[in-house]
Amino acid sequence: MDRSENNKYEYKGSLSAADTDIPVTEPDRQYFFMDKVKKLTEKRVQELGRPLTFHVTTFGCQMNARDSEKLRGILLKCGYTESESEDADLVLYNTCTVRENADNKVFGRLGVLHGYKKKNKEMMIGLCGCMAQESQVVEKLRKSYPFVDIIFGTHNVYMLAEILYERLSEHRKIIDVREKADGIVENLPLERKYSFKSGINIMFGCNNFCSYCIVPYVRGRERSREPEAIVCEIKKLVADGVKEVMLLGQNVNSYGKTLDHPVSFADLLRMVNEIDGLERIRFMTSHPKDLSDDLIDAMAECDKVCNHLHLPLQSGSDRLLADMNRHYTKEKYLSIVDKIRNKIPDIALTTDIIVGYPGETDEDFEETMDVVNRVRYDSAFTFIYSKRSGTPAARRDDQVPEDVVKARFDRLLTTVRSIGEEKAKALTGKTLPVLVEEVNRQDPSLVTGRLTNNSVVHLKGDKSLIGQILDVHLDECSGFYYYGTPVR
Repeated sequence: MDRSENNKYEYKGSLSAADTDIPVTEPDRQYFFMDKVKKLTEKRVQELGRPLTFHVTTFGCQMNARDSEKLRGILLKCGYTESESEDADLVLYNTCTVRENADNKVFGRLGVLHGYKKKNKEMMIGLCGCMAQESQVVEKLRKSYPFVDIIFGTHNVYMLAEILYERLSEHRKIIDVREKADGIVENLPLERKYSFKSGINIMFGCNNFCSYCIVPYVRGRERSREPEAIVCEIKKLVADGVKEVMLLGQNVNSYGKTLDHPVSFADLLRMVNEIDGLERIRFMTSHPKDLSDDLIDAMAECDKVCNHLHLPLQSGSDRLLADMNRHYTKEKYLSIVDKIRNKIPDIALTTDIIVGYPGETDEDFEETMDVVNRVRYDSAFTFIYSKRSGTPAARRDDQVPEDVVKARFDRLLTTVRSIGEEKAKALTGKTLPVLVEEVNRQDPSLVTGRLTNNSVVHLKGDKSLIGQILDVHLDECSGFYYYGTPVR
């Protein structure tokens, strides 16, 4: 059964009590269930005379993308075969709930899956991730989407095999959403999207509680991984051909504070930089409130750290920054930018900006525009404020009129694009290293890669170049990307 007291859902199966040989420690417990599911899968494959297929669709951030790699790895270990189509025997939606349109997109896609399920009696549909941590979403799924078979949240992604075994054995809906994480489970199987680069979780959760943000409520409080475990994982990835890693956390600058023996993020960067064979290090997201001088020094010292920093602004108004609970001022933010550019003159700076936060006045917006014009970002993710139920900002009664928000948003976007294009053109004619990532989707005679500053470059080539770092002459700039020629 599933329990629903106090709007919390948590399923604890009866099978565990009956099976005395189930390991009690992780990840051994999950490998036990992977073997159990594989036996069921193999039996069904023989009966059907075809593979059982799965598809994982990821919505949201790099943290979700990394979780999806774990989900894919577990399912492959369980005997499923991956499919590029959502018309599969098992479809998992790993969801995001940062903005309302993310929720709506998922609900719309579930309707399409229902059509597939009517034609395939084998099909199971699962929803996990951030949306599942919201009790009102789970209730909506129960009432309006009864065809969804399994629902689990962010805190027990690692339990997919166990949840799946319960579903296959008892043939009923499983809802298993945990209020908090039990701990960090290491050494699970995963299937990487790219052979040459990988995201690495260095921490989970967030302690910042920005007034507009749902993340701390759905991801939980901060938990940092031990640095030795992170370094060990990266060394294994490098031995497997990985050249670039992205260190992931909701706020990497606060990494290590929850460890028994605290380690700073700057210290971790230096450790990772020493790994032989690794060529590039990226990280995100970096909160301005605790970006230390030592971290700036580490970025400048470590030759493998890419010359790109994503530093969310959100607003240039001190009044709104205080209301947002951001813990820095406009001048503090600008002083950080000055320090970074003094140490790393060629660094590319990108940011996040919210337009239309409750109570935003014309004066507040002009403060934001002033920061944009002074910092001159290489690019920016600009968002119209999205009300998230359960956050302090959502309860405000001074929401900004839609037409006002749109006019401000359009003006901001025009300025950001103009500055970005101007900065991009300044690199035309230079020869810089490019990590080739894929065959170009529009023109198969081209391959596409990235500079260390994260800019996209298209160049002549084929799939044999994927994963290589090439020196490329930047022949032409077209907006935010380049066309280049490899320098042999």
